Amino acid sequence: MSVPKRNLKGVQDIRTHSGRVDEAHQPYKAFMKIAALEMEKARRGEERKSAMHRVKTIDERFKEIEAEKAEVLQAVDEKSRGNPSIDSRGVEPKVTHGRNTRGFRIRY
Repeated sequence: MSVPKRNLKGVQDIRTHSGRVDEAHQPYKAFMKIAALEMEKARRGEERKSAMHRVKTIDERFKEIEAEKAEVLQAVDEKSRGNPSIDSRGVEPKVTHGRNTRGFRIRY
């Protein structure tokens, strides 16, 4: 009779719990995640503050533009009342005196 072969086992066959540990047993991972979230929250807060400042300066410039526009329109309105030859756009028509009395001439 032949001797039955035994399955020889090595170190690779030793079963362990590595990789099977849930995150409840590793609180440092949870604290690290909380720290990362807090850092992102702080970064986003700075971005928000910067964006709000930019929006505020843009709104202030809009107000300045409207004020300047009102001043220009008022000046044009006052000027057009004093000079009736100015049209509604505030532009004085150009009067050109024709020097060429012969008309349009084409050369070949």
